[in-house]
Amino acid sequence: MDAFRKQFIKELNPHSKVKKVIAVMSGKGGVGKSFVTTSLAVAMQRAGYRCAILDADNTGPSIPASFGLNNQTYKTDKGIHPTRTKTGIQVMSLNLLVENPSDPVLWRGSLIADMVTQFWTDVYWEDVDYMFIDMPPGTGDVPLTIFQSLPVDGIVVVTSPQDLVTMIVEKAVKMAENMDIPILGIVENMSYFICPDCHKKHYIFGQSHLEEICKQYHIDHHISLPLDSKNAQYIDKGKAELMSINMDEILSSILQID
Repeated sequence: MDAFRKQFIKELNPHSKVKKVIAVMSGKGGVGKSFVTTSLAVAMQRAGYRCAILDADNTGPSIPASFGLNNQTYKTDKGIHPTRTKTGIQVMSLNLLVENPSDPVLWRGSLIADMVTQFWTDVYWEDVDYMFIDMPPGTGDVPLTIFQSLPVDGIVVVTSPQDLVTMIVEKAVKMAENMDIPILGIVENMSYFICPDCHKKHYIFGQSHLEEICKQYHIDHHISLPLDSKNAQYIDKGKAELMSINMDEILSSILQID
């Protein structure tokens, strides 16, 4: 991390320990960023590492529902304790603080940004190897605050095959470059559908441009995820830890961080 960024980084809760911070971002909503964040954390936890998810998408905090978490957090002298999933993933989200998770968050961007930094400074993260931040969509106030205030070690960009989304993802990649944070990989979600009858791939949203983007920005690691109703059902039922998704290509890039 360069000296310019370092001067803006907020201090972690003194009782906490977080080794690496990975931001999962997209240029727009609706591409499955929370799904990818959940999948990465589940895969990394399954590989034997201690993981956490900081849900920074406070206007649509869906992470707790993916794991079936509905119990609120609590506070001790060490700070606010995140809720743990069945396999031990630590999760902090606005939906774990409110009485009714379905109530909308009617806050301006500055308040949401302050809440995200408090998740870093006030929460007791216990011995975390990899923290994944589920970023809000776009390149506005909250993503900028996170990149300036938290020691983000790398970024995973999420996209889908449509031409419009590809253009917006390029904005996210350029923002990461401007913030001097390395792109660890790109995940193209909903890339294709495998027909259960003919077993052929069908490109419902059009042919992928992933290879072109990766070549243009010199990104070595990328994967394409299919539309899979089984995994969607696991998410809907709050059983994300039962998903079976091969994230090895992106995990290998994350594990190479110094």
